[in-house]
Amino acid sequence: MKLKGAGLFALGTLFGLEGIKLLSSKDAKKVYAHCTAGVLRAKDSVLDQVTTLQENCTDIYEEAKAINEERAAKESKEEAAEE
Repeated sequence: MKLKGAGLFALGTLFGLEGIKLLSSKDAKKVYAHCTAGVLRAKDSVLDQVTTLQENCTDIYEEAKAINEERAAKESKEEAAEE
């Protein structure tokens, strides 16, 4: 039983060391670089969409303010005409 545990520990250590070598290889670094480049492209796309959304919200807000100002002016004109 103790040998089985020691064997599993040794096997796990061996796989761990090989895993570290694999993860730090040149090919793995290329994969990491490509994945990071994809994330950066996605970030740029999201930022562009957020900027567009902010601009549209600003336009909508300004138009709503103008509508309310026109409505208030019309109502005050009607009240003045009633007096």
